[in-house]
Amino acid sequence: MRKDWIAPGKTVGILGGGQLGRMMALAAREMGYRVAVLEPTPDSPCGQVADYQIESAYDDLKGAEKFVELCDVLTYEFENIDAETATWLEKQAYLPQGSDLLEITQNRIHEKQAIKSFQVPVVRYRALETQAELQKAREALGLPAVLKTTRGGYDGKGQQVIRTNNDIPVAWKEMEGKGPFVLESWVPFDKEISIVVTRSTTGEMTTFPIAENIHVNNVLHQSIVPARIPYEIEQQAVEIATHLAESFHLIGTLAVEMFVTDDNIVYVNELAPRPHNSGHYTMEACETSQFEQHIRAICGWPLGKTNLLKPAVMVNILGEHVDDVIKNLEGLPDGHVHLYGKKESRTGRKMGHITFLTDDVEQTLKEINQSGIWKLDEEE
Repeated sequence: MRKDWIAPGKTVGILGGGQLGRMMALAAREMGYRVAVLEPTPDSPCGQVADYQIESAYDDLKGAEKFVELCDVLTYEFENIDAETATWLEKQAYLPQGSDLLEITQNRIHEKQAIKSFQVPVVRYRALETQAELQKAREALGLPAVLKTTRGGYDGKGQQVIRTNNDIPVAWKEMEGKGPFVLESWVPFDKEISIVVTRSTTGEMTTFPIAENIHVNNVLHQSIVPARIPYEIEQQAVEIATHLAESFHLIGTLAVEMFVTDDNIVYVNELAPRPHNSGHYTMEACETSQFEQHIRAICGWPLGKTNLLKPAVMVNILGEHVDDVIKNLEGLPDGHVHLYGKKESRTGRKMGHITFLTDDVEQTLKEINQSGIWKLDEEE
């Protein structure tokens, strides 16, 4: 038996207790594994379905030591795990994904530099730390542009859109002290798409069908699969994703978010070295889910087939949607509802999602919009 084969009955350790860890844990348990989670918050979404939870800060090596004792293989559910802890875990335990890609994707500048080094196009950008450097970056890139923190930003957090010169001092006041930063040129894109690629410990690789993503207030609202894009763009996206996976020596799952411009140029926007919100549709719509595929990859199983069984629309349930979703379940008979077990429901917080399998995507989109649950004030 290969050294990288983790047999059912062993324990999969998940760094991070959020919803991605929860769905990863459920997939692992279906495959016969026990699950441990390292997470500072008690009764976390992942902790609720795990066999063991170590309640510890991510940078607490004592907690990490207890965690390692329980686990036969480690993985992570989000990329902002403390890099030093991940490096220590890589040395002390079996972390097939390693810490290199984790560290790269924790920093937007390092991420963009790495993507460019593999001859993959990214949006023009400038690194900066001071307001004076912001002015120079603005002169180089033009406006509009987006000012982002290099670390810790997600779902629109840690970024400010600068449309005119008058926006610069306002954006700087909001962001000051959170640097270093990156200023990105605004891309007049036609669509945002994403693709999830998985590569196993054996080098076997698969991609899932491409999702077309619609954001509202910088948070993912809907993923439409298959994406409504030309075949040539689909092929280009697959080639970029597989090229990046090979170049990073990926083990596990990588989500690649991209912009498609009106003239069919594809730019990579961001990477996530783990299962992704836009891949949730795979749980019902594909032969294998992104979560099962991830567990297969890190445990040395053959990868599953990723064929799309039926077109799908995935819709996020945020804090402001939860009550309406629960009250209207009878009106959503075709939806597969997933709620994450989070105690506190806040506006903008991801509390769950619904996946609709459909023979008519346009009609389903119309019905979702007419349901009154998702009141869309601003789309970005």
